[in-house]
Amino acid sequence: MIDLTTAQNALKDAYLVAACNQLNTRTNPLLAKIKQSSSDVYGKQIIKMAPVGLNGGVGAGSETGELPTAKENTYVQFKTTLKNLYGTIEISDKAIRASANNSGAFVDLLNAEMEGLLTASKFNLGRMLYGNGSGEVGKVTAYASGVATLDSVKNLMEGMVVDTYGSTGITNAGLRIAYVDRVNKKVTFTKSPATALVANDVLYVQGSKDNEITGLGAIFASSGSLYGLNRENNKWLNPYMSDTNQEISDSLLQTAVDFLEENTGSNIDFITCGAGVKRAYQQYLACYRRNVDVTVLEGGYKAISFNGIPVVSDRFIPDDTLYLLDSTKFTLHQLCDWEWIEGEGGKILRQKAGYPAYTATLVKYADLICDQPNGQAKFSNIKASVTNPFATIVDKQ
Repeated sequence: MIDLTTAQNALKDAYLVAACNQLNTRTNPLLAKIKQSSSDVYGKQIIKMAPVGLNGGVGAGSETGELPTAKENTYVQFKTTLKNLYGTIEISDKAIRASANNSGAFVDLLNAEMEGLLTASKFNLGRMLYGNGSGEVGKVTAYASGVATLDSVKNLMEGMVVDTYGSTGITNAGLRIAYVDRVNKKVTFTKSPATALVANDVLYVQGSKDNEITGLGAIFASSGSLYGLNRENNKWLNPYMSDTNQEISDSLLQTAVDFLEENTGSNIDFITCGAGVKRAYQQYLACYRRNVDVTVLEGGYKAISFNGIPVVSDRFIPDDTLYLLDSTKFTLHQLCDWEWIEGEGGKILRQKAGYPAYTATLVKYADLICDQPNGQAKFSNIKASVTNPFATIVDKQ
């Protein structure tokens, strides 16, 4: 006989381990490569000592002269709040009762709910990893007849629930997206917004405004603060950034790799970019008649490579943007791995107040810290195609 107890035990024992593995290793190649740790977590905060520069107690001297003066390592304190990451499933009482005498139907029910939860969670985790922590997923450029035109729809998917904010604060809460027109960058909702949208209104994932993890968008910001430190007063925090307006090439990539190795000691081991840059790089390799080397990454992802460094495209990166990263300098600090929120008596399935349905919520308290922001690089405005250096030769022949 299938009942709530059976469902709870299945979620705890059979599904939790699989969910953790999926979310930690199958969200995207970068997250799979970043180490996860419970170190440096104090209460609700992450406090981490990051080294700056070299130890000063080194020098040369005469045979009988004074020894170098000892100088301690220089450290700064990184400080950030653990972010609260949630994922909730809902199962109706009717569905549980309908499958009470059919274990196969019950398994199908849980599988469908968990698959939907994991798909949505992986999408949002991947988006957060490249975001700036604000939760912003798009900005309105025009609105007419219930359809919003946005500056970008890369971060949106049908079924997402968003809040909208105007110049004076929140204007609509809990709007669900019905359709995303990715060609024309338009969005329609399941019901018309109570307050009509206007240009420059911003869409945020429901309840997430300024509550998301510190992603690459925040690490590569050109102003403001990072981990509680002002960038203007701590210029060593600033990564290598170039608004290049150039074609992609091995020389362009090697210039950044050499600069970072020589000036920061970082070892670039991961390159991630927009799909447009990846296509341009593949075109570049084809122009020079070079084989495309393919490598297999953690989690089973396949990637082309540059001098042995994997080059991976990600849907959440603008088409003209590329990052060069030393992944060993990144850590996802967490209070715990993914867990079910438990209620009284250890129950994870709880009745939704006022409704004939039960909900269960996965939670993780974590944030991303880069120990050496200045050891990372970003190229923006890379041209979408490359010039074939042999084209004129072929034409003449």
